[in-house]
Amino acid sequence: MKTSVKQFFLRGMLFGGFGPIIAGIVYYVLSFSLSNFSLSGLEVLLAIISTYVLAFVQAGASVFNQMESWPLAKSIAIHFLTIYLAYVVCYVINSWIPFRWEVILIFTAIFAIAYFVIWLTVYLLHKRLSNNLNKKLK
Repeated sequence: MKTSVKQFFLRGMLFGGFGPIIAGIVYYVLSFSLSNFSLSGLEVLLAIISTYVLAFVQAGASVFNQMESWPLAKSIAIHFLTIYLAYVVCYVINSWIPFRWEVILIFTAIFAIAYFVIWLTVYLLHKRLSNNLNKKLK
């Protein structure tokens, strides 16, 4: 477990910086798309910190999918909850979604569907690749 925590933080620190870069690109594009686009210093600071946290957690949480001693359902559940909680908190703090239960419920449904579609796609691709490699070994 100690190694997993270390890997979580290492991966998070390695990839966390990509979040603020993406936020900067999004804000740059929005400045051309919206005529009255402006942000306060606090909004920019919150966006930088939030996107760093999101990228950090996203990269770090990948360690949960590699815990071979855990059942698959446990690793998926912990990975999902870790990422989901980070997204909900950051989105609400930044007012990217309002703190209203019906909005959070809609966000949760969309997030869960997207998460499991992505997870299933990656799982099936890895399974197919593994089967192809096994056939070549025979």
